[in-house]
Amino acid sequence: MNAHQPVVSEPLRVDPVTTEVIGSALSTIVEEMGKAIVRAAYSTNIKERQDCSTVIFDTEGRTVAQAERIPVHLGSLLGISEWVMKNVDLATVEPGDVFIGNDAHTGGGTHLNDIVFLEPVFFEGRLVAWVTNLAHHSDFVDRGHAHIYQEGLRIPPIRLYRKGVLQQDIMDLVLLNCQVPHERINDFRAQMAANRLGVQRYQALCAKYGEPTVRAASAEVLDYAERKTRAGIRTIPDGLYAYSCRFDTPSYDQVLDLKVKVEVKADEITIDLRDNPEQVRAGINMVYTATLATVYFAVKSLVDPDIPANSGFHRPIHVIADDGSVFKAVSPAAVYTRTDIGQRLVDMIFTALSSAIPDRICAACTGGGLVTLSGTHPRTGRFYVYNEMNGGGMGARAAQDGLDGVQVHTTNTANIPIEALEFEHPVMVERYELVQDSGGAGKWRGGMTMRRRIRVLDHLATVNAGGTNSIVAPWGLFGGRDATTTNVELGEGVAPLKNRNGRVGPGQTIVMVAASGGGYGDPKERDRELVRRDLKEERISEKAAREIYGLDI
Repeated sequence: MNAHQPVVSEPLRVDPVTTEVIGSALSTIVEEMGKAIVRAAYSTNIKERQDCSTVIFDTEGRTVAQAERIPVHLGSLLGISEWVMKNVDLATVEPGDVFIGNDAHTGGGTHLNDIVFLEPVFFEGRLVAWVTNLAHHSDFVDRGHAHIYQEGLRIPPIRLYRKGVLQQDIMDLVLLNCQVPHERINDFRAQMAANRLGVQRYQALCAKYGEPTVRAASAEVLDYAERKTRAGIRTIPDGLYAYSCRFDTPSYDQVLDLKVKVEVKADEITIDLRDNPEQVRAGINMVYTATLATVYFAVKSLVDPDIPANSGFHRPIHVIADDGSVFKAVSPAAVYTRTDIGQRLVDMIFTALSSAIPDRICAACTGGGLVTLSGTHPRTGRFYVYNEMNGGGMGARAAQDGLDGVQVHTTNTANIPIEALEFEHPVMVERYELVQDSGGAGKWRGGMTMRRRIRVLDHLATVNAGGTNSIVAPWGLFGGRDATTTNVELGEGVAPLKNRNGRVGPGQTIVMVAASGGGYGDPKERDRELVRRDLKEERISEKAAREIYGLDI
């Protein structure tokens, strides 16, 4: 056998204690890799917003462990793993080789800003695993999104390093096509450091327990996740459930009609997305791996949040979609804002199953509000990109209010602290507050959204203010009221935005207010003490307390 071929012998049987120890060690490795990227990163988007994810794959490309970071990133990570397994002769892979990729249509990612690094792990001369990480690079701004050729540099999975040696010509090509190259090179170094850490940790695990034992325990962890998932699915009554909704985005002039069918049969679940709109000339399309990642998040949230996020968990979950649709886009579909429609998909799956498991789902949530400012920094003379997904409100649940001022579902990044934002970018944050009366009213109140007002300093900035739900509000459930919609507030002198794109001059302001969360249950049934608390804490106004909740003030 060639020494570079993966091990394919039958795995050993390991005891449950050893399996648990090794499974926990694998989870620790990917978490440590993620922390390494954040600590070493240069850009605010990664070191502050923590917009990155990490995974270990086995030699067959199966997810063994995934850090609990950004759920939609799994789509990009699955894409590059599958592509390399199918298209690369593994006999040619050497220790120190590193594949880089980002292209949604050739297996590198789900949108071009998410750049993936995939590195093999060798132990005693044999390929035993792959460590992988992804980081969202705030680059490729001020572009069109009619098709992917407008969205940035497309990188198919290729070797950036060979035997540990950087291929400088490839790096030069990538950096030449980046608008903020000094950030990219330093963030790339952080990603490389994380992968090298993962390689060392995995090799140490093999040295301690033996590679056959690690491989056997990994296989058992996958089987355990499958058993746990199937047990969770069996708690949902068998049946065919469906939901349809309207979806709006500033990226596309028409409001789309979306639909989902969810079939639960014994211990398997099928998400049927057929008969949805064809892919559009806008960045909202999702490639199939992005859709898979979104569905996996939704199902995990509903059946058992403690299930290990690995390929065993994926086995009982099936997803059907039409080629060339918004949920299974094909080249050359644009995909930049694919999470817009993905966020709605999660809400649709939840609502479809609300009649079957009303105690586990929440009302519709914010889609978030993405704001990007870019221009020439007046102090450094360099081009800068400030990118932030502003949180909104979470939908209310069966026995709890929705969370205020958060990101939800598949995004899950942090906000940039004001101190870091103002230190690194030529802007000032003037207001950052929760919006009174924004949460959808209900027996349980939807989460409030936030308002963040930013003033541009001493330069002319290009702005893109994205986000969904400007027309169609996140909906309430079981008598709960709908949430508030997304709104962009322009300061004095700012010219109207066209499809949320435009310019903001020196001293001018822009405010992003994302949608809030829908309510759950009849507002008149809300506990009087909770209404009084909300009124005292200024979450609701006196008018809302009287007219919506019926409180006698």
